[in-house]
Amino acid sequence: MTLGAESRLHDSLDMPDPPKAEPASVRLRKAAGAFRTISEVADELHIPQHVLRFWETKFPQVKPLKRGGGRRYYRPDDIALLRRVSDLLYTQGYTIKGVQRLLRDGGGRLADDIPPPTEAERAAAEAERSPAPPQLSFLAPEPAPVAVPRRPNEVERLRMVLMHTLAELEVIRAMLP
Repeated sequence: MTLGAESRLHDSLDMPDPPKAEPASVRLRKAAGAFRTISEVADELHIPQHVLRFWETKFPQVKPLKRGGGRRYYRPDDIALLRRVSDLLYTQGYTIKGVQRLLRDGGGRLADDIPPPTEAERAAAEAERSPAPPQLSFLAPEPAPVAVPRRPNEVERLRMVLMHTLAELEVIRAMLP
């Protein structure tokens, strides 16, 4: 049967059109209590997957389910904890050790009324986030630190990440002929 004959047969039988594939932008949303994959969590929190895996080693309270092949599935409680850890590290200025101490003092939970970090904690966190790469330190001058006012929200955290990346790119650019 030719393509034209098949089409006429389909029309004459008064059959509904076959379902069309939905575009990628029209995807179903998961329920609030559904488990999430590492890529979904990374996208939601704007954190690279390797950082989430690293945090699993530093914060034993984060225990995603692992299925065949090592696939991770995060529970809603894991995601809430990771969101809070991200806020403490990137927005409030705590170090990993500081967040570990807060978890230990809180019995494995993070309180809602955590005070801001001390100046020493904030300085240690800044050093933890942006150590100068030793192989580049003698080739180009260290970029001047950028003072960023604290605003406890996601936009500010992303701005800090972008400013740090820009500073690193400027160091690399200075090395180019």
